[in-house]
Amino acid sequence: MKLSNTTLPNLPEAVVRPTYDRSALTPGIVHIGLGNFHRGHQAWYLHRLMQRGQALDWGIIGAGVRPNDEVQRKRLAEQDYLTTLIELDPAGCSAEVVGSMIDYVPVEEGNGPLIAQMADPAIRIVSLTVTEGGYYIDPVTKGFDATHPDILYDAGNPEAPRTAFGAIVAALRLRRDNGVGPFTGQSCDNLQGNGAILRQTVVSLARLSDPDLAEWIDAHCTFPNAMVDCIVPATGPKELALALNFGIEDAAPVTHENFRQWVMEDDFCAGRPDWDKAGATFSDDVHAFEAMKIRILNGGHQVISDAGEILSVDFISGCMAHPLIGPFFRKVAREEIAPHVVPVPGMTPEAYVDLIDRRFSNPEIIDTVRRVAFDGSSRHTGFLLPVIHDALKVGGPIGGLALTEALWARMCEGTREDGTAIQPNDPIWDRLTTAAQAARTTPQAWLDQRDLYGDLANNAEFANSFARWLRLIWSDGVEAALQSYLHGNAA
Repeated sequence: MKLSNTTLPNLPEAVVRPTYDRSALTPGIVHIGLGNFHRGHQAWYLHRLMQRGQALDWGIIGAGVRPNDEVQRKRLAEQDYLTTLIELDPAGCSAEVVGSMIDYVPVEEGNGPLIAQMADPAIRIVSLTVTEGGYYIDPVTKGFDATHPDILYDAGNPEAPRTAFGAIVAALRLRRDNGVGPFTGQSCDNLQGNGAILRQTVVSLARLSDPDLAEWIDAHCTFPNAMVDCIVPATGPKELALALNFGIEDAAPVTHENFRQWVMEDDFCAGRPDWDKAGATFSDDVHAFEAMKIRILNGGHQVISDAGEILSVDFISGCMAHPLIGPFFRKVAREEIAPHVVPVPGMTPEAYVDLIDRRFSNPEIIDTVRRVAFDGSSRHTGFLLPVIHDALKVGGPIGGLALTEALWARMCEGTREDGTAIQPNDPIWDRLTTAAQAARTTPQAWLDQRDLYGDLANNAEFANSFARWLRLIWSDGVEAALQSYLHGNAA
């Protein structure tokens, strides 16, 4: 049965569907970057409130700024912006249709429709999932990259920008000029201090074309920090087939694990839904929650995915079942990452490692190694290198983390150990491949990517460990290196 408003009443009884009148929903949120994670996370929390008869004036309007976003818009429009969420629990799968999204802005050059939508007084929150690498951050200084061509374009064309942030600035200019007032900018990406980073990007971009507007945004808009967590695989033929197994023809279903977490600061200048009533947490110490998650879960993904890619392991659960990769994750996470993570209410770092071990090992989650290994230039620098810095400051062990970096360098060379090619998997793949090929004989060539490694390239302990691991990987193979580490060898 093709998913739509008209077919909702006829879906199989086992499928949970909206009990609220979707025609009565009014918009309150524009979400930019409407992929699977948003639909399985933020949209679900809002849907759960709507199931209780609450937050009916907080409907989500999807948006995007890339040509491919228009493809997604048309796909979702044909099914009235409904999404089938399929929970992949080893004890049994379940399905729920989420109806909190009510529209999707047409994607056009210059982003006129998006700017107009965000300038609408009804919109009180603009949220984003644009990936960790999408905020125009200088990877070394962590400051705003004002030299990026996209930013230079938006600064010179503030009325017709090409980036999401340029569109946000343009919409806020209209709101200020029309006396509408500010909205909250809410990042839902895996960045530590994601709200502060979003503020930095928006305010800094505005300052390039309109310093007075930048001051107004900085003074009146809020950008709460948040930690988001739910493993949401990409959608492919298997996911489409799972929806069909529930009797639903959904062109864009979302599968997800049986776990969600959302911790955020309560800092919303124009109001917010009561997400805490749907299981989210408001906290003044988001940093501790996000540090635990980013370092152990997101960092842990990088620990295992490059090894999996080189050894032709397709899925994350397969990595965890591998006799060397799974134990490698557990040893690195417990001995080298967890010591640099503080406890949060109800969870120690050690218990969190065990939780992530179980989540990664869930055989029902078909999460590809390729997806997890994507954009290592942002993920290694954001999730793992800060841990290495912390460990070096206190004399902690870094052997496994140095091996992880060597595995990344080996992966970026572009071939697996079985001889097959690894397709480009990073925005700067060509540059990474050049460095990785040079590092095969001169390991320091990899670390000399100073925009990634900064002063770590000069740290003798880290650089020597990295070099020993990379030489071992190239001479004896990945499994020999993992075996050596697991047997207690530094390199």
